[in-house]
Amino acid sequence: MGTVIMHNVVSVDGFIADEKDDVGPLHEWYFSGDTPITGSDDPEFDHSGGGSGFRVSRASAGYVRSMWDAIGVIVMGRRLFDQVNGWEGRPPTGEHVVVVSHRPKPEGWHPEASYHFAGTVTDAIAKAQELAGERAIAVNAGDVGGQILAAGLVDEVAMDVVPVVFGAGKRYFGDIDGQVLLEDPHVVVQGDRVLHLKYKVRR
Repeated sequence: MGTVIMHNVVSVDGFIADEKDDVGPLHEWYFSGDTPITGSDDPEFDHSGGGSGFRVSRASAGYVRSMWDAIGVIVMGRRLFDQVNGWEGRPPTGEHVVVVSHRPKPEGWHPEASYHFAGTVTDAIAKAQELAGERAIAVNAGDVGGQILAAGLVDEVAMDVVPVVFGAGKRYFGDIDGQVLLEDPHVVVQGDRVLHLKYKVRR
């Protein structure tokens, strides 16, 4: 089965957005470098709206490319789905998306897109594993990600740490109850205005 990776960009003090769901400067490093993530200005990965695509530092490009190439499925919560309208049926990476929600997919919403809705985090990961095969599953951090971690269903935690302090907001691990031990980071990559870290979850 594919590796389940909880992943997000995060502030130094552990927030993925402020109290109004604004990400502030957290994603600026995606557009401030000189290296396209895909090796060229591929419009498939241009979600900036400005036609320039993602351009990061050379170190970040290598790391992000390998991450994106490995992902087959994204698991997200309904709140994020509604905020971004499911990326209009075109996820930034991977071929499939599983949304944790008690509400079904909106009627008539992008019927061509491989988006699936599951009522529980356990069902969501089971569906994601079915769709992913041997490819990785990326779980968006936040409340749903924290629930999946607490359920023992996450294999790795990946954090793109940006040097900013929010003070309050939406926590990377949501409202997780109890401790989860991680191994020492097995990936540490210093980019420009971001530090990429990956930890295996201790079993």
